[in-house]
Amino acid sequence: MNIVLHQFVSSHFNEKARWALDWKRIAHRRITHFPGPHALAMQRLSGQRATPVLVLDGEVIAGSARIISALDERFPEWRLLPTDPKLAERALALQAHFDAEVGPAVRTAVFSVLIREPDQLCRTFSQGKAAWSSRLYRAAFPLTKLIVARANGVVDPANIERAFAISEAALDLVVREAGPSGQLVGDAFSVADLACAALLAPLVSPDHPDMRAPRPRPVAIEAFLGRFASHPGVAWVREQYRKHRPAPCAVPA
Repeated sequence: MNIVLHQFVSSHFNEKARWALDWKRIAHRRITHFPGPHALAMQRLSGQRATPVLVLDGEVIAGSARIISALDERFPEWRLLPTDPKLAERALALQAHFDAEVGPAVRTAVFSVLIREPDQLCRTFSQGKAAWSSRLYRAAFPLTKLIVARANGVVDPANIERAFAISEAALDLVVREAGPSGQLVGDAFSVADLACAALLAPLVSPDHPDMRAPRPRPVAIEAFLGRFASHPGVAWVREQYRKHRPAPCAVPA
C-alpha cells in the first residue's frame, strides 16, 4: 500500500499517528512540514490546515484520532481499540478528553517557553529538513513569531497559567487511572495509553527518536522539564514509551 504521513517532527498530535503506524508495524513514508508554511499545503490536500494527515492508498485522513481509527479498521493486527464495548467506550472517552483539552494545553505550556527560545524552536521543527530551508525558516521567524504565538495560545498570560494547570491535572489523571498492569483501560495497551502518553510527551522529553529535541537544550527548556520531572505521571509516560513504543517504521521518502 502507498501510505504517506504528513507531519511536524517532535509534535505530540503527530506522535499519536506515528505511534499507531509503528505499533502496527506499518511501513510508511513521512513528509515533514514547517509549522506555518504547512497550512496552505494541508488545506489543498485535506480541506483543513492541521497535521497530521495520512494518505492511505489515495484516501486522505486528517486528525490523529481518525487516523488511528482508520488504521485499526484496515490493519486489525495489534489492535488499539479494546474489543470489549465498555472498555472501548472508556478508551475513546479518554482519547477525546486528551485531544480536546490536554493536548492543546500541553502545546501552550511548551510554546510559552519555546517562543522565547527561537533558535531551539526552529532547530526542533527543522530536523530532517534541508539546511537551506532551515536557515530560511529561522530568518523568517521574527516576522512569524506573533502568528506562532497566537496559534499556540501564548499571547494571554491567563491562558498560559490555565494550560499548566490542565497539564498537571492530566499527569494526576493517568496516575489515578492506571491499573495494576500500568494500563489505563483493562490490562492491555490501548488507544487510551497511546493518546495520553503521546500528548503528555512534551512534558517528559522521552528518549525516542521521534520525540527527541535537539541538544544541547536551553536552560529554560531544562527548567520547564524539571518542573514536572518528579511527578509520578512522568514516570508513567516513560514506562509506556519503554514498553510499548516501537522503533520508527518509516521508509525513505
